[in-house]
Amino acid sequence: MNIIFFGSSEFAVPSLKALISNSYKVSCVVTQPDKQKGRGLLLAPTVIKTAAEESGLKIYQPQRVNAPEAIEFLRDLNPDLFVVVSYGQILSREILGIPKIFPINVHGSLLPKYRGAAPVNWAIINGERTTGISIIKITEKLDAGPIILQKKTDISDDDTSVTLENKLSLTGAELLIDSLTRIVNNNYTLTEQREDKVTFAPKLKKQDGLIDWQKCAKDIYNLIRGCVNWPGAFTYYHARLLKIYKAEVILLSGCPVTHKAGEIIKVSKDGIIVATGENNLMIEELQIEGARRMVAEEFIAGHKIKAGEILDKK
Repeated sequence: MNIIFFGSSEFAVPSLKALISNSYKVSCVVTQPDKQKGRGLLLAPTVIKTAAEESGLKIYQPQRVNAPEAIEFLRDLNPDLFVVVSYGQILSREILGIPKIFPINVHGSLLPKYRGAAPVNWAIINGERTTGISIIKITEKLDAGPIILQKKTDISDDDTSVTLENKLSLTGAELLIDSLTRIVNNNYTLTEQREDKVTFAPKLKKQDGLIDWQKCAKDIYNLIRGCVNWPGAFTYYHARLLKIYKAEVILLSGCPVTHKAGEIIKVSKDGIIVATGENNLMIEELQIEGARRMVAEEFIAGHKIKAGEILDKK
């Protein structure tokens, strides 16, 4: 079976490695162009490009995958199947019609829930207890194709978008190989998604990370976990942006209920306790703009933060 693999992010790496280790023929790896990164703005490859280079695979990095020259390049490879995992560009109808069998996608949710670019983040932000992987046949409508296989994964209380994505990427690789085995043996079914059960997980914008202290501590805790890679959950301290990376929901016994949402209740080496709309949140790891990320004890030592001050939207 001649496979063209499309992927760019860390989430796609286990799937590519699984194809290689299971002796599938990957005739080409399509990934996003190198991008400028860091203070020196040096060009850096995607992690998938690096993985493909290590395995000696052909690499293709079109600026626009749906451009005529890209379509011609892919068609000339005469693929049986496309495998698409966190690639970063939407494939046109003409592209999707190239493989002899069909294109498939490894998606990080139990479709039809959380169609879109950030299913892992939104599952955590919304307080889901379970999520999973779906292997689907790709259609023109985003993440709406029929399901080949699915597998459920529990979300633990301390999972972040990073840890959960790592778990799901491994599950996705396993399920991909299972799906390919079924396709090779013509032993699979395509189950249509229920449109009445659809929810969406759009790409996160920076403003999505803004903390509303009027919400309950659990919701804010979920936001912090779900935004840890991007955009980061943030608030403002003395008009300076303050990102929060790690926190804990707590309830102080005997604590009066007269505190304003966002008010700092207590400062200690263990953390900074902040009032919310319901219960309290102890900030354990944070970063103020212009400084490095640090634990609360370090932050407190370098700032005159005290009880009674307010963390706010601006």
